[in-house]
Order: sequence, then structure tokens, then C-alpha cells
Amino acid sequence: MAIETILLAVGPDERERIDRLVEAAIDVAGPTGARVILGHVFTDEEFERAVGNLDRDVEVGEISADDVAGRFVNVRDAADQLEAAGVDYEIRGAIGEHGRAIVELADDVAADRILVGGRQRSPAGKAVFGSTAQEVLLNAPCPVTLVRSDTR
Repeated sequence: MAIETILLAVGPDERERIDRLVEAAIDVAGPTGARVILGHVFTDEEFERAVGNLDRDVEVGEISADDVAGRFVNVRDAADQLEAAGVDYEIRGAIGEHGRAIVELADDVAADRILVGGRQRSPAGKAVFGSTAQEVLLNAPCPVTLVRSDTR
């Protein structure tokens, strides 16, 4: 099966691994000519806070999650790197529980592959905080590549 669409999940805590995530996306998208969807998920509270932090007077219902996602530094950094590599990309935002919304976004864009960052956590940390990567790995509609970070 040819890879045409890759969903690269870019979270707010991806700063230390954004280069590795983008490199993985380029490694797959470059040779196949696939389009990369830079996906960023907000909880309701995160979205309201992000809209409130915009420079202009904007209400929550007046701006899309796609537009707000495109303003995040991690998403912009990833977009700049993809553009420099000549990889076609699109920015998509979603609102919801992180893991579930990534899976839904993968369905919406008909992703052939999902790239998601992960970090090592203790079993207690997973139980208390959950794991977005684990949720995606267990429920994704397509293969998932986990790009690990060495930081904890």
C-alpha cells in the first residue's frame, strides 16, 4: 500500500523532539511524495486559553482550530522544516481529548501513517496521567510510528 498521507501529531511538549519527528516524516514523505498533515490537538480549556492569548480581539467561535494550531511555535517549526525539504504539508487543529482526537483526525484525513512522539514513563506515571501515544497506538486506523525521546 502506498503512503499518501502522514499525520504528524505535534503536541505542546514536543519542543525537545520536534526535529526528530519532522526528520521521521521527511524520511517517509520525501521518497513517497506523501503529504504531511501537521496535527495539533487542544482540549477545550487549551483552545480557549490560546484564543485568549491572540494579539487581536477574537472570540472562541470566530477562529478555527486550524488557524490557532498554525500559531504554535512547534507547528511553525515543523512547517518550516517540511517546506525547506520540499514536502507538501497542511496544518490541522482539533479540539478534544488528545489521544482520541488524534485518532479521529487520522480518520478525517485518511492517514496512511501516524507519527507520534513519546517519552518513557514509569508505570505509575502512565496510570495517573495516561498516555496520548498509548491511546493512539491502541486505536489508530493505520500504522503508527512512535518517535521516542530520550528525555523523561
